[in-house]
Amino acid sequence: MRANRVIAVALASGLALLAAACSADDPPGTQPQAAGVDESQAPPPPPEHPFTGMPVKARRPVLAVKIENTSSGKPQIGVDKADIVYIEQVEGGLTRLMAIFSSRIPKEVGPVRSARISDLHILPMFGKPALAYSGVQTKMIPFVQEASLFDVSDSAAPAAYFRYPGRYAPYNLVGTPSKLLREAAKATKAKDIGFVFSDEPPAGGVPKKSYGVRYPAARFTFGWSAAEKRWLVWQDGEKDMAAGGGQLGAATVVVQYTKTERSQFHDVNGSYTPLVHSTGKGTGIVLRDGQAYKVNWERPTEADGTSFTTADGKPMTFARGPVWVVLASRKPIQP
Repeated sequence: MRANRVIAVALASGLALLAAACSADDPPGTQPQAAGVDESQAPPPPPEHPFTGMPVKARRPVLAVKIENTSSGKPQIGVDKADIVYIEQVEGGLTRLMAIFSSRIPKEVGPVRSARISDLHILPMFGKPALAYSGVQTKMIPFVQEASLFDVSDSAAPAAYFRYPGRYAPYNLVGTPSKLLREAAKATKAKDIGFVFSDEPPAGGVPKKSYGVRYPAARFTFGWSAAEKRWLVWQDGEKDMAAGGGQLGAATVVVQYTKTERSQFHDVNGSYTPLVHSTGKGTGIVLRDGQAYKVNWERPTEADGTSFTTADGKPMTFARGPVWVVLASRKPIQP
């Protein structure tokens, strides 16, 4: 009996050694896994920012800032850090910018100028963002008070602004975004506004080196830079430079053709304020990766984002990075 026990112990030890040897030689992925561990599941990629398609750790509140867009206000401060930049027609056939910040917040932004009625129709797609501006026409004050926004103008939050040395009024008012956002602690965080992003451009684009847009008293050219992989901006034949250095530009430029008509408001000289209809349906051109695409756009209500689709009805994808939206009319209203 004792001999049998010795043989059994030896046999068990041998089987254990054989099993260990076989396990060491098994190809990767065939070894037994610990209970509750699934090595086939890779960690999810970081979330994308809905305004730029770039990785982001957290979504921050949205700050919109009205920016001077004539030579008197150049070079502009902080615009190169915006996620989205809207170009809008204003009185006299000129233009003004509305810069949207969320993923990156510059230290300073300006020159900050007055708001327009078209801004109040664009902003609801962002929820209830903070709006930085310097004054509005008296008749427009009730509209601002009822709008979906947090008022962080120089009247509502004077401590968040300062006069920039070396510039003259009214082109020297500059805001401090960190202070502006502190005054709008409940501003809506960035959310889906209809933009779709992809690393590769879709089929159907036409190669383009540049694309021009004209307003009655302003003209823009967007030129593709293969070296920088973005569309650079020229205004009225001059490079549009950032105060911090470098030329302004964007990974994607959307030329959104809209119905533009006279509003009920006008300036002190009697020049009417244009009203840009950013809801409804229309056509446009999307520039990305050195190509131009004909698109259709749709925004059913002001609370909705804007969707862009190609001729076959598929979503038009944007290149990852900042987006400029040029709100233009094929027949701009005259000043």
